[in-house]
Amino acid sequence: MSPAPSELARRLAREAEAVCRYYLSNGKRAGRYWVVGDVHNTPGRSMFVRLQESPKGPAGKWTDAATGEHGDLLDIIRECRGLRDFSEVAEEARRFLKLPRPDPQPVSNLGRSMAPAGSQEAARRLFAISSPIEGTVVEKYLQRRGIAVAHHGGSLRFHPRCYCRPDEHSPTETWPAMIARVTNLEGRITGAHRTWLDPDGFDRIRLGKAPIDTPRRAMGDLLGNAVRFGAVDDVLAAGEGIETMLSLRCVLPTMPMAAALSANHLSAMMLPSGLRRLYIARDADAAGDAVQATLTQRAEAAGVEAIALSPRLGDFNEDFHVFGLEALQAVLHLQLVPEDVVRFLHCSNVPAR
Repeated sequence: MSPAPSELARRLAREAEAVCRYYLSNGKRAGRYWVVGDVHNTPGRSMFVRLQESPKGPAGKWTDAATGEHGDLLDIIRECRGLRDFSEVAEEARRFLKLPRPDPQPVSNLGRSMAPAGSQEAARRLFAISSPIEGTVVEKYLQRRGIAVAHHGGSLRFHPRCYCRPDEHSPTETWPAMIARVTNLEGRITGAHRTWLDPDGFDRIRLGKAPIDTPRRAMGDLLGNAVRFGAVDDVLAAGEGIETMLSLRCVLPTMPMAAALSANHLSAMMLPSGLRRLYIARDADAAGDAVQATLTQRAEAAGVEAIALSPRLGDFNEDFHVFGLEALQAVLHLQLVPEDVVRFLHCSNVPAR
């Protein structure tokens, strides 16, 4: 008697990784998942197949974050082989289960042990398994913030199902997320910043962030480090928020910039050697006043000229979103030193809106 569909699915689930390696050969293992473009074995990172049973569900279940499709390993066999009659799918599954299995790969080749939650290593792995932002909900989110072209220099990536636990008493959820790498002065990743996004709801209050109490969180070692856009030479602009600095990069795309992620971290940000001038892109609030005073004092003690850049509204992303590119160009023209106006502002090739 032939096995029932549920029994076939269970048998395949016990061989989940072997199924993926055979039918989804254009993908690769990432921790406890097999990652591939879609159920048709297209290269990419949108589809996740669970390789081991976990609190999230049984092995063999998959979800395509790009389309919302989901299913089990029988569905993968059906789609990859272009089968429509279930008897054909079952026969293919039975054939696969009778194939000899290659010797298990050493653990070192399958992936390292789980990194401690919130650690530098966990941050590095999260950034490594994320993908480019082009054509994703991250790009849409930034466009909602007025940032039509994100001059991020590879510091931003997209994860379709990033883990999120709203609080210690809530179950773990998954949301699409913008992942920003935090690096030290040597360029080594020390942390990651996550902005969880809602792929469907772009209300005016959240502007596309996920409907959770804290849609932004950082992990790893942040103190003194930052999300960096461009390689620093002798001039640097530094501020708190990622969106704030990306707004300035729309007007000054060749000026190196850094987002420290908070007022306290901006105050403590390490200054690179060889820096001659530091622009402090302050927020218009009491914390911004304190940051400007502290960072100016630290910069001047290191022999670095410190100049404040002040927005008309709360921050430069708000200015950019409300007033547009030409207005922000005019404001910066007055606040930059003349040689940097020529060097950076006149290099902007972004068309006015």
